[in-house]
Amino acid sequence: MTTMQMQLNAELFGALQTISADEGLMKKAVRSLKRIAAQKQHEDEAAKSMSELEKIVRQGEEEIAEGKLQPIAIDELWK
Repeated sequence: MTTMQMQLNAELFGALQTISADEGLMKKAVRSLKRIAAQKQHEDEAAKSMSELEKIVRQGEEEIAEGKLQPIAIDELWK
């Protein structure tokens, strides 16, 4: 864990300690953290999907380079 991460953890837990006696504020904090976590998960999934697409494209390019697959012109697909 980096120094910055340790500092951020201290700030986060300090803020939580400050509001821990107020149930309403704690509920708001939990909702906000859940929303942030869901956004992060969505971003991670999108990045993973993009990575998978890039992998498919690279595999296709390798197959074309090896002569295993002949590229087809877009115009040919519509005939």
